[in-house]
Amino acid sequence: MTPLLADGLAILATLAAVTTLIAWLAAGRIIRRVRPDPTLLPDALGVHFRHVTLHTRDGLALSGRLSGEDGPRPTVVICAGLFGSMDGDTALVPPLVNAGFNVLQFDWRAHGMSAGQHTTLGLREVDDLLGAVDFLQARGVRRIGVLGLSMGGAVALRAAARDPRIACVVADSPYVHLTHALEGVLKERIGLRLRPLVWLILRFAQLRLGNLPLAETSPLPAVEGVGPVLYIFGTDDPLVPASDREAMYNKSGGPKSLWLVEGAGHRGAHAQRSASYHQRVVAFFEEHVEV
Repeated sequence: MTPLLADGLAILATLAAVTTLIAWLAAGRIIRRVRPDPTLLPDALGVHFRHVTLHTRDGLALSGRLSGEDGPRPTVVICAGLFGSMDGDTALVPPLVNAGFNVLQFDWRAHGMSAGQHTTLGLREVDDLLGAVDFLQARGVRRIGVLGLSMGGAVALRAAARDPRIACVVADSPYVHLTHALEGVLKERIGLRLRPLVWLILRFAQLRLGNLPLAETSPLPAVEGVGPVLYIFGTDDPLVPASDREAMYNKSGGPKSLWLVEGAGHRGAHAQRSASYHQRVVAFFEEHVEV
């Protein structure tokens, strides 16, 4: 072996080791426990609420808030995105309560004040949402809709395919494939998609979670049996390519509609068109959950 070849192999080995270490550390970061967002309680926005505790289908205690009036009123469950607690979405509560709905918010497993040590990137979070539906049913609620944001939208679609108690779903920027979503995050932060690194990060995340099948987080196989659904996407969403959103919308089998917000990024529709956002979301739930 020539010295030049030996040096080249040494460089490649070093790069491989560094890439592997980066991927291992990144995998730990994306499944880590998430601290709460800055607190924003519904009563700060003029809405009565009470703290509640609910349980996932696999036994974890989740921290939640139920806003609105006492009694089994039609209820919208708000499902936050990954790496965020329920506080970040409290601004969505007042228009729904004012329209006659109660609103249930909760922190995912390993998020905010809820139990759990690791997020599963949307896989077992379906058990969290179904636990929330169980909680509402135990309180006499029979008309339930879900507003899911980013990962929450993907989870809501998969949960609705399993549980007919979910009457309808508003899915705001749901990812279609974890690989594409993570590529989009890297593209935003460092200007490169780095698909091989993304594959390695998700493979390590899967291993660190006990070899959970993270490919099953995609809602695409489930949406054929879900409806009614209102999809909300921004045209400039780096986490959900146009081909992904088109594939999901085309495969959706139930009643469906699409609001595509020009120039909006990931979950950018509310920030860019807040009045229209509230109007469309409230009207959708009024039609399909029936106040």
